[in-house]
Amino acid sequence: MNKPHEVFELLGRIESPADLRALERRELPQLCNELREFLLQSVARTGGHLSSNLGTVELTVALHYVFNTPDDRLVWDVGHQTYAHKVLTGRRDGMDRLRMRGGLAGFPRRDESEYDTFGVAHSSTSISAALGMAVAARRMNHPRRVVAIIGDGAMSAGLAFEALNNAESADCDLLVILNDNDMSISPPVGALHNYLARLMSGRFYTAARRAGEKVLSAAPGMLELAKRAEEHVKGMLLPGTLFEEFGFNYLGPVDGHDVDTLTTTLHNLRNLRGLQFLHVVTRKGKGYAPAEVDPIQYHGVSKFDPGAGIVAKAVPVPAPVPGYTQVFGDWLCDIAAADTRVVGITPAMREGSGLVRFSREYPDRYFDVGIAEQHAVTFGAGLACDGMKPVIAIYSTFLQRGYDQLVHDVAIQNLPVMFAIDRGGLVGADGPTHHGALDLSYLRCVPNLTVMVPSDENETRQMLYTAYSLDTPTAVRYPRGNGPGVPVEAKMAALPVGKAEVRRRGTGIAFLAFGSMVAPCLKAAEALDATVANMRFVKPLDVDLVRELAATHGTIVTVEENVVMGGAGSAVLEALAAIGYAGKVVQLGLPDSFVEHGDPGGLLKECGLDSDGILGQVRARM
Repeated sequence: MNKPHEVFELLGRIESPADLRALERRELPQLCNELREFLLQSVARTGGHLSSNLGTVELTVALHYVFNTPDDRLVWDVGHQTYAHKVLTGRRDGMDRLRMRGGLAGFPRRDESEYDTFGVAHSSTSISAALGMAVAARRMNHPRRVVAIIGDGAMSAGLAFEALNNAESADCDLLVILNDNDMSISPPVGALHNYLARLMSGRFYTAARRAGEKVLSAAPGMLELAKRAEEHVKGMLLPGTLFEEFGFNYLGPVDGHDVDTLTTTLHNLRNLRGLQFLHVVTRKGKGYAPAEVDPIQYHGVSKFDPGAGIVAKAVPVPAPVPGYTQVFGDWLCDIAAADTRVVGITPAMREGSGLVRFSREYPDRYFDVGIAEQHAVTFGAGLACDGMKPVIAIYSTFLQRGYDQLVHDVAIQNLPVMFAIDRGGLVGADGPTHHGALDLSYLRCVPNLTVMVPSDENETRQMLYTAYSLDTPTAVRYPRGNGPGVPVEAKMAALPVGKAEVRRRGTGIAFLAFGSMVAPCLKAAEALDATVANMRFVKPLDVDLVRELAATHGTIVTVEENVVMGGAGSAVLEALAAIGYAGKVVQLGLPDSFVEHGDPGGLLKECGLDSDGILGQVRARM
């Protein structure tokens, strides 16, 4: 359990950053230790993101100590590293319900706190958003400072570099902090680098440089020579040439766990104008040995005992039916063994997308392109152009970032790129930024694209093989976690494209269920003696079966784990309208609103998409 607040001598007194700024600087190391311990105990009790948050304790403390938040703007990237920020901004007591229904969100949200200046959860947005805020401050003649905090992994996305490229022409004051906790893009951190950062961010260095420029301006040749000499010296000592080419004054690298150095450097930077770039080196999992050793395992955790660490669960005997993600990972390895043209692509989600085994068995055919979804899609298109069979493993919510490329680079050219879309539907604790609620709507309108939704584990394997067998763009969309428990057959057979199957025959009411909704519809149908069709294909829709069921049933009910608007049910309505169906139609699906975070089962129940909810909604509309 979390320790009582009174045990944390300093942290227990902080209800806002104003209380933090009232501390003496000598007290900050103790506060960091208390905050790190609080986070470890808190996340161990609730689950959540751990290693990234342990790594940003000192940086968070220093930022709120130096900057006048919330008037000064802190814009976090992704949000995996903002638990310390939440604790210091008045939400300490709410951490015991983190990521639970009705509790604190796992990411910054503007409607949760005035200190959350920008809602995030997807990567690489911070610099663009902060640049917009900095320009707004300049136009409104407001003296506030704006800071973007971005991780090294997020720097792989084109959006971050688009913002850097645009910053120089924006004519504003902006500080970008690169939290480098993984990439080897810097020399070892030490006293020399911390000294240089303090020196180069201080007033003496800035004043001396300006004075030198003034003196040398009378001799343009000498001024240019001096500038080149300065760049050359800094280039030898610091890895900042790239960022300075974008117009930023690069400083660092700084030890991100030296709160005194961070405070001094940030204080100096707050007084500088123009574009500033601070490179901070941190360690994921800092202060908790197991997380430092294996930050990936401790990136997102369930409840655990901090004393024992995460204990591997014994494999039950007999082994359970694998979850959807594992079914995909196993299938990809099997098909790669049979076809050397198959390659796997992921935008930095190897573990989450089930590609660990594939990356080990076929390293020369495994491509992690980093957080660069747009590139992942067009990269796959290029591979397909020259005879490869690319499989892009991607979360539904992340595919939204590569939608233009899906349309323009894959579908228009009718290239055989396969999308294995994980996390379709409601994902749970990560909330609205991670729910795959829109994909059936935004996919079914794309010409040339075949869209499949499996109802169980074995059907997932067969649909993946079906997609592989086609020489056109395909998408197989499946939910997170486990299915109904159908054993997976080793044999693979292509399904007839665009053909559904009737799973139960009844009278009066026909359920046209898509993907994960087949199982609850079968339960609801028992009470109604209804027909249930496993539709399998969102596109092309089985229009023949729709017509058949319309001719023999007075009520058609479409059920999908996707927003109703424009989704699979809308495709059925279009087919029914074409034949002039005069019966009753009921569309069930996710609401026209962003579903909050919480337990996936509980969220489905709230949306009326469990078996009882489906039964109740149908009865209410009869």
